[in-house]
Amino acid sequence: MEGKLVERLEAAVARLEVLAAGGGISARGLPDSGGDDMSSDPSIVAFEDLMDQFAAKVSGAAEKIGGQVLDVSKLLLEAFSVEKKLLMEIKQTQKPDMAGLAEFLKPLNEVIMKVNSMAEARGSEFINHFKSAAESLSALAWIAYTGKDCGMSMPIAHVEESWQAAEFYNNKVLVEYKTKDPNHVEWAKALKELYLPGLRGYVKSHYPLGPVWNASGKKVSAAPSKAPPSGAPAPPCPPPASHFTSEPSKASSSQPKQGMSAVFQELSSGNVTAGLRKVTDDMKAKNRTDRTGVVSTGEKQTSSTPSTTTPTIKKVAPPKLELQMGRKWAVENHIGNKNLVIDDCDAKQSVYVFGCKDSVLQIQGKVNNITLDKCTKMGVLFKDVVAAFEIVNCNGVEAQCQGSAPTISVDNTSGAQLYLSKDSLEAAITTAKSIDINVLVPGATSDADWAEHPLPQQYIHVYKNGQFETSPVSHSGA
Repeated sequence: MEGKLVERLEAAVARLEVLAAGGGISARGLPDSGGDDMSSDPSIVAFEDLMDQFAAKVSGAAEKIGGQVLDVSKLLLEAFSVEKKLLMEIKQTQKPDMAGLAEFLKPLNEVIMKVNSMAEARGSEFINHFKSAAESLSALAWIAYTGKDCGMSMPIAHVEESWQAAEFYNNKVLVEYKTKDPNHVEWAKALKELYLPGLRGYVKSHYPLGPVWNASGKKVSAAPSKAPPSGAPAPPCPPPASHFTSEPSKASSSQPKQGMSAVFQELSSGNVTAGLRKVTDDMKAKNRTDRTGVVSTGEKQTSSTPSTTTPTIKKVAPPKLELQMGRKWAVENHIGNKNLVIDDCDAKQSVYVFGCKDSVLQIQGKVNNITLDKCTKMGVLFKDVVAAFEIVNCNGVEAQCQGSAPTISVDNTSGAQLYLSKDSLEAAITTAKSIDINVLVPGATSDADWAEHPLPQQYIHVYKNGQFETSPVSHSGA
């Protein structure tokens, strides 16, 4: 009996020596899963089923398309594979601090940033595919949820919100290739199924409150940094990885007041005339000797002839995204900005978008009213409006309502795509002096294609029974 105990102890010591030599330690300083212990874990098995059932459809459709779509799809599947490895490591790791969490999630963030770089590049005909993949991959950040005070939504809600942002571009793929190439339509549908119901169902079943760390597992710390000079204080902990932090885009009360707020503040200070020049008698127009009431012929001709040497410079106002007087969000003069976000709003506030071009605005909350004025190639993604969504004097805009909107108004606009949710199908749409207006509504089932309905822009007026009767023109053979 004693001899057997000694043999068991010797075998255990030999195994520990092998581990200490590095044979069983991964490059990240965490125990290797080995595949045997984790392969039977229900959550890992379910994640593998998720990839086999849904990710395989994305891969199959991408292989039919090939090229850049296949490249971005491979990166997308690589990100899911990395998340699976992280879920396996979480079961053997203590809950880290913020710096340690950023280091832990670094492999996932690196893959996501590769997809983001493809989405930021210009000139590709598959830019909507890239943006769909990039926006959707932010759903994998649910793994960074550490509690209600971590600054992000709970895992299930985070997956849904991330896909809502991606669906804006995914719908563009569906509409563009609906009659051109069924493989792209198949890819877009498979991408949506990967997240809804795929990833959302997985998180709901296994991690509705976030990942479960091992209290007795190994520790993860931030990457070592260079030692500071002698006598110098230690540098602060590095911030989390770029993808898992978000800079607030809302206006802050600590920022200097702008616009009319600054004017009222200046008036209330009482020192209104400070810095103004005093007008003396010789500066008044009636006492100026260099000006007379007679205009010579030569001067008149000179002033009426346009200058051909000095070009006219059009002043462009600076871009603006701010909350004015606590009631109105002003989004003005943004060009090429795809990341405009208003996330701190309420039902008493309105949103006014003016003079923006080639930009995308997301409104993450219920507001009273949304107005687009003099915008070109502008995209708006919003949830609910209390009063109305208005498009005025615009060209080539797209808007997607994810909630409800009782009234939608389009006035003096050329080219508008309106995506309605099931909750907004009863919206009253009013158009005036507008052309090329298309409304897309969801199909009868979640798998059905969006149905596109062009709104009439030509009418026939016939005088009958003492009054005119108006009906839209129907074009045969269109």
